[in-house]
Amino acid sequence: MLFALLLPHTAVSQSIITGAERTEAYFPLLKKKRIAVVANQTSKVGEKHLIDTLLAAKMRIKKVFAPEHGFRGHAANGEKVASGIDPVTKLPIVSLYGKHVKPTRKDLKGVDVVVFDIQDVGVRFYTYLTTLHYVMQACAENGKPLLVLDRPNPNGHYMDGPLLKPGFESMVGMHPIPLVHGMTLGELARMINGERWLKTADTCRLTIIPVKNWDHNTAYTLPVPPSPNLPTQESILLYPTLGLMEGTVMSMGRGTDKPFECFGAPWLKDGHYTFVPRNIPGKAVNPPFLGDTCRGFLLTDFAKNYIAGSRQLYIEWYEMLLNACPDKQKFFNPFFDKLAGGTELRTALLSGTSIKKIRDFWKEDLYRFEYKRNRYLLYPCIPGVGHIKP
Repeated sequence: MLFALLLPHTAVSQSIITGAERTEAYFPLLKKKRIAVVANQTSKVGEKHLIDTLLAAKMRIKKVFAPEHGFRGHAANGEKVASGIDPVTKLPIVSLYGKHVKPTRKDLKGVDVVVFDIQDVGVRFYTYLTTLHYVMQACAENGKPLLVLDRPNPNGHYMDGPLLKPGFESMVGMHPIPLVHGMTLGELARMINGERWLKTADTCRLTIIPVKNWDHNTAYTLPVPPSPNLPTQESILLYPTLGLMEGTVMSMGRGTDKPFECFGAPWLKDGHYTFVPRNIPGKAVNPPFLGDTCRGFLLTDFAKNYIAGSRQLYIEWYEMLLNACPDKQKFFNPFFDKLAGGTELRTALLSGTSIKKIRDFWKEDLYRFEYKRNRYLLYPCIPGVGHIKP
């Protein structure tokens, strides 16, 4: 396996102020408006939830739209998120995960403005980006303005991986962007509008409240886990690489106390770490290899020492695991191509193509995307950082 030492992020010299914390910038835009909020457990203003902050300021919140994992973030991956009434605030909660992924005209009736505030992790197949797309589309179709309270991207210092190809659009990928896109949701919202990816007659009436004191070379540790199986900063930094393993016969530690900080399988002979996946309410339901002892690798220290400064996906791990698999033809499952955004990565790995050639497959696409991306950036991108690794 490749454990190359790469340049770390720069240290944070000033306190990062998220869009949600800049209440002086957006409270005047919400005064006397009927508001719908797209939020979850990451929607914080300091130690206080955005909803509580808005209610304390006497804002007129009509309803809350909830993404995957729910408004309070208690639903496991893929688990049904039901609509209902929030027991704390008594506000109506409308689920945007499952069969109902886009707000309807009825959902937006009596709403003057929609506020979007969710923490992303910078990976194309993380579904909060898809939720943003559908909210933008609904706002464009129904003439509702959208206010995005932007947040830093903890993986915003690089881009890597294949671009999503036409025909592979799904809840885990809607746009022709790299697997690791190096943008915030605010920047992506601008790009979705500018590239006309909504496929609506009108673009979304968009306002972004940017982050202060952050750029694409500034490290950012998330104060709240963005989903149940990304509980640590190490898991968030490893997620771009290990998330693809959802499309293989491997376990990434779902059902353990180290999700997305390890990988393994019962048949893997190499490795220094063993774990047994269990059902964990709200985190893991029937995880791969439930109850079986898996052997593999714990990557927590690797994430702390190397991943934080990395500007690449560790595709080498897939080559190693594929070669170790007793039946290579069964290593991948159909979900892999959806996550990868096409068939090229899977077929290249199966054919024994070198890692260098695999990276060359998407190098030109990354250069073209970078040129396009630069028009929509809200934050500085220091030359050579956040760009393609030579």
